[in-house]
Amino acid sequence: MTQKTFLTRLTDELRYSVDNLAETVGDLGTPTVRLGVTGLSRAGKTVFITALVHNLMHGGRLPMLEAAAQGRIAGARLEPQPDDAVPRFDVEGHVDTLVRERLWPQSTRQIAELRLTIEFESAHFLSRTLGRGRLNLDIVDYPGEWLLDLPLLTKDYRSFSAEALTRARDTTRATVAGPFLAELDGLDPQAEADETRARRLAGRFTDYLRACRADERAFSMLPPGRFLMPGDLEGSPALTFAPLDLDGTDAPASPGSLAAMMERRYEAYKKHVVRPFFRDHFARLDRQIVLVDALNALNAGPAAVADLETALTEILAAFRPGKVSRLFSILTRRIDRILFAATKADHLHRADHDRLEAILRRLVARAIDRAEYGGAEVDVLALAAIRATREATLTHDGEDVPAILGTPLPGERVNGDVYDGATEIALFPGDLPDDPDAVFSSDPGAGDGSGDGPGVRFVRFRPPALQKTAEGLTLSLPHIRLDRALHFLFGDHLA
Repeated sequence: MTQKTFLTRLTDELRYSVDNLAETVGDLGTPTVRLGVTGLSRAGKTVFITALVHNLMHGGRLPMLEAAAQGRIAGARLEPQPDDAVPRFDVEGHVDTLVRERLWPQSTRQIAELRLTIEFESAHFLSRTLGRGRLNLDIVDYPGEWLLDLPLLTKDYRSFSAEALTRARDTTRATVAGPFLAELDGLDPQAEADETRARRLAGRFTDYLRACRADERAFSMLPPGRFLMPGDLEGSPALTFAPLDLDGTDAPASPGSLAAMMERRYEAYKKHVVRPFFRDHFARLDRQIVLVDALNALNAGPAAVADLETALTEILAAFRPGKVSRLFSILTRRIDRILFAATKADHLHRADHDRLEAILRRLVARAIDRAEYGGAEVDVLALAAIRATREATLTHDGEDVPAILGTPLPGERVNGDVYDGATEIALFPGDLPDDPDAVFSSDPGAGDGSGDGPGVRFVRFRPPALQKTAEGLTLSLPHIRLDRALHFLFGDHLA
């Protein structure tokens, strides 16, 4: 570790302590849990946060959340979030989109924050005599693409370039990487810096990353993340760089060269974009849920599954798991509980949920080992924060087949038919393998005989139409295991 890096980390740690102390004083003694809802693009972060808030505020069915099952939650209300410079999470707008329009909210394009204050009766007699307890739950939403930047904090430009070009030249990506690699062909990194060439390289590199993210490929390891979701940085020099082929030479970049320009902009990106994002949000987490859309990767095949495993392992290595006493939590924070959740469990019959959990456990095995070694408590589950389907049974060739009922999104294709968003169908999505390693295999024997691993295809469904009671009351958004997730993440604070 260089002296500069050491001083940067020391400065960051001091800032974390000051921020934590200020938050503790500002909350006037009300305990606060800062929950990190983490996941790559389209993993379901916005939907999870919306479902969490809606069910707690409207008395949703949460039997596995002990405080709710025992009738000890007196209520939950939204409060102004503590960070005045961060936009508010538009939970009302998202609920309206889900309930009235039956559409999924748009992907997150900027950071947003929400504070939910929960009032509850303690399960302990002595605590109950002192009055109701309160818990502030602070949640931050952000574009999933930005997660891809966290591993860059420990990599210099040379390492970033080598890894990026190795991935681009892999047989699974070579086709979509062709235009970018052609732009690099014969390019001398020590040539004089040229802004036009830099912009052309960055543009080709960005096009390649976007092509990799498309559903038919569903690759996940696509840093830098702001190239995919630039926000107000679009067109800035900090986003106008690309990896260069620096193999064969250990010499530093010549002053004024293209390599020197790219390296300077890469380091500026880390300093002005990535580090503040980590420092202001991830270094302040108490609990964390990591949402994983394993089904999208399974749809795309073994290469996408392996790429998802790599992305999750690298991203989670940047987090800070461990146990901290309540006294020292005033000055420093560590993530002491981490929940890994496979989303969209409603796209499968419940008979496959255990297999989905096993696949997720295999995907994040290295991250789990690191978190548990650091002292964090870890769990894995399959969930649907909002359940879009119901279960049914089909008869095929005289045999009963487990199926799901739902309304496919407009444009979804099933067996050659294109759906209009209004037609409900019964569907057998296929079975996941008993052996989680099979999803990484291209062996024809591992799946349906096609050489593409498990013989399953998953369809995207519309949000459900909310049911009403006999008295005409509209029920809360249905879910699968949302209550179990909430109990693990902050149920101990409601005891």
